[in-house]
Amino acid sequence: MIKRYLFAAMLLASGASSAEMASQGQRASVAGIDLVTYRTQVKDVVMIEGALPAGDAMAGSGNIAVPTLTGMMIDRGTRSLDKFEIARQLDDVGAQISFGVGTQSVQVRARCLTKDLPRVIGLIAAELREPAMASGEFSKARQQFIGSLEASLQSTEARAQEAFGRAVFPPGHPNRPHTAAEYIAAAKTVRLEEVRAFHASYYGPAHMTLVLAGDVPDDAREVVAKAFAGWTGGRDYLRAAAPARPAGPQQAAIELKDKPSVTVVLGQATGLSYRDPDALPLHVGTAILGHGFTGRLMGIVRDKEGLTYNISAAVAQDSIADGYWDVTASFAPSLLERGIASTRREVERWWRDGVTETELADRKQGMVGGYYVGLSTTGGLAASILVALQRGYDLGWLDGYPAAVEALTREQVNAAIRAHLDPAKLVLVEAGSVPAAPVPAAPAN
Repeated sequence: MIKRYLFAAMLLASGASSAEMASQGQRASVAGIDLVTYRTQVKDVVMIEGALPAGDAMAGSGNIAVPTLTGMMIDRGTRSLDKFEIARQLDDVGAQISFGVGTQSVQVRARCLTKDLPRVIGLIAAELREPAMASGEFSKARQQFIGSLEASLQSTEARAQEAFGRAVFPPGHPNRPHTAAEYIAAAKTVRLEEVRAFHASYYGPAHMTLVLAGDVPDDAREVVAKAFAGWTGGRDYLRAAAPARPAGPQQAAIELKDKPSVTVVLGQATGLSYRDPDALPLHVGTAILGHGFTGRLMGIVRDKEGLTYNISAAVAQDSIADGYWDVTASFAPSLLERGIASTRREVERWWRDGVTETELADRKQGMVGGYYVGLSTTGGLAASILVALQRGYDLGWLDGYPAAVEALTREQVNAAIRAHLDPAKLVLVEAGSVPAAPVPAAPAN
């Protein structure tokens, strides 16, 4: 109980009272954008988080490198300002703007002083609406993209996750990744005209979300409306026609010579998106198995048996489409077989016997506490609001999440584990100093 009071005090310090979050946030459609403004007790600073559906999954049947390269061109100058002038304007007021491309979203993150919000929102709007798309900058972006991809070819973590994603998600599923080699080949042939066409088709206010949190000025809506006035277009997020089905039991190995450790991914598709009723109990049960140093896997496979320094379990990529469940670990080649056997044993025991009342009570406290800590900073608050809206919730969910976690029973958690996972159908991927074995194909839905 003392911990809970401390977390509540932290929220109050940032202005994010756990009992009043929905009422403190203001949500409206402004210039076609889903805008949330949330005023906290932080003085003179505004944090900005935003997203629009223009990520890698939107490539469709076109060149798969186009969405990422489009996102990389956003901060390389506009039709009226080159990238150096944009940098100068931001440096003059100590503000920051960054963009990133994910599976389904292009994300924007920014921070500035309250008095400089019109300038920063104006720059974000200009970069999103009218990027210069200069041929010289495009060539540089393409080379940087190819260079990062070539580096990832030697990453055991990246290669293992890539192979796992391709094994559990069928062709056409928005969460199915392309290989780094496919991206490299595509990037070498992509044309600037394709990037411009993608920008014209996918960048727009429709389904864009923008969150302003902190010392938000009274005229914030007017600032956003002015900067984005007249902008049109945009597309919705992608959702699979049918949830992915378990693909296992299957095994694959990616040989990367002279690596000191082997990355292992063991898991399957869940068929669940975050709003499905069983998703939250599965998240909680998975955290008991493998979240941090208090998870079972760390306590047994690492601390008791000494087989690894790093092992965890998670449910991921389920905010918009149905996602996956996995255990990731790193083992020395000499300990690989013992490490995998130990991991499988603990997963099967967790699935068969379920979690205990004590484990559940402890994990509830940890998850609720972590949630409150995340909201105790203005940036964390803005990010949490954005994720909630992307998942399809309204602002009231921010108040309801702790109670939803607290209300979970041991029976609900164990039922969700058994209903959506099957240790006999897991996909196993190894990447590192191991003999190569073909990557399995996901079953068609």
